[in-house]
This record gives sequence, C-alpha cells and structure tokens, in this order.
Amino acid sequence: MYKTYLLDEAHKLPFVIENDSGRPATVEDLLQWYHAHQPYLAEKLCKHGALLWRGFGINTSSLLERVVRAVTGDLMDYVDGNSPRTKVQAGVYTSTEYPPEYFISLHNELSYSEKWPRWQFFCCAIAPHQGGETPLADSRTLLQKLSAATVQTFQQKQVKYIRNLHGGRGMGPSWQKTFETDDPATVNAYCAARHMTHEWLPNGGLRLSQVRPATLIHPVTGEEVWFNQADQFHPSTHPKAIYDSLLKLYQGKAENLPQNATFG
Repeated sequence: MYKTYLLDEAHKLPFVIENDSGRPATVEDLLQWYHAHQPYLAEKLCKHGALLWRGFGINTSSLLERVVRAVTGDLMDYVDGNSPRTKVQAGVYTSTEYPPEYFISLHNELSYSEKWPRWQFFCCAIAPHQGGETPLADSRTLLQKLSAATVQTFQQKQVKYIRNLHGGRGMGPSWQKTFETDDPATVNAYCAARHMTHEWLPNGGLRLSQVRPATLIHPVTGEEVWFNQADQFHPSTHPKAIYDSLLKLYQGKAENLPQNATFG
C-alpha cells in the first residue's frame, strides 16, 4: 500500500513514506500506519534525521495540527522566535515570511534558547510556482566536516546571541511580536525562567543576550551534533550591500544591531 525509500541516497535523508495505493489517502490512514509502525519510524527518524510523508493530503493547518497532536501530544508556540511568522492557530505558524529571492541559511531551530522543539513538522498548503524547497542537512555530518580546531574553539567559548527588539517601530522584530504579549512583566518572567539577560532600553526596546553551547549530545542516540545559529545571527550572513548598510546605519556599533552573535 505504501512504499518507503530514501529521497537522497547519497546523503541518506529524508526517509520517505509514500502513498502509492492508487487511491487518495487521508490523515486517518497516515496516523493508523504511524501508530502501527511507531518503533520502526522512530528508528528511521534517528538514523536519517527526517521523515517525509507523501500523498496523504495534509495541506491545511488544521490537518497538520491533528497529526502533530496525535504524534507528540502537544504543540509548542513560537514564543521567543526570531523570524517573521504569522500565527495561524495554536502551535501552527506560517514559514518565515521573507521575499522569495532571499536565502534562509541552515540553522538549528531555537538553538539560541534554553527551550527548543524536539521535532519540527512542515506541510505545504500553497505550492510555490517555482522552487520552494526546504533544504535539510545532518548536524552530525556538519560537525564531522568542520576542522577540529574550529569545533574546539566553539565548544570552549560557546556562542553569545544578542538581540535588540524594538518596541513597535524599527528594524527587525518587536518584543511584542517576539513574545506574543504586550506585558513587560510577562517578558521579565520569561527571561528569568530562561536565564536570559535582558535590558529595557530608553526608546522602548528590549536588549536580550544569552550564552549557549555550540554542540549538544543527542538525547536518544548519544551522538554529538552541531547545534547553534552563530552564522545566522551574525550580520555577515546578509548580502554584502545589506551588511555594509547595517554597519553604517548603526555607526559600526555591533552591539546595537537587531541581532548579532559573538563568542560567549
């Protein structure tokens, strides 16, 4: 009824479960097959890093939410998130709302925070006219391909993430959008619980900083993985023209940029 294979044999990911039964499959079919093969799929997920379900008609936010709740029991809100996204319903958001010509670099989701999702779920509700791929990479392989000196430096110094969130008008996200609240006290409590250094600025903005490890041990496999967003937070990730404009706008004061990363 369903066939399984690797989409990319060379890189061994993702592991695909495809409906080739000749009839439309539903969310009930997906969940029935998932629960009947749960240990098998858990092993494949740890081995390959990603599962891709094809031909099951999961193309709305409500169907996606149903699958996620059936698999994990709960959804995580994007509080403290760093990308412009719109909340569609509880725990379900649009993908990053950048113009299609802009590249989003590879990153480990919410690795700058003390709380990140164990799994991420994506579905395509509106197919793009062209492109639209979500690139995947294995963080174990990334770590292996980095030089020993680079890894050692990042492990010893860690990564400090710095964010300057405006209070409703400015470049980058606002603190209200980031924390999904207009209440400073709620933000204070959140930062204290996550061991985040925070400072309310005279212009109504909020400066955040936190030091996080650059690698982690996977809780299931025991393997060490590259787990950070150092390159994505650093302003040099932007095209050179934008990078130069940012430095000029903020008079070379990197600590005032909307976001930045340094060694911890």
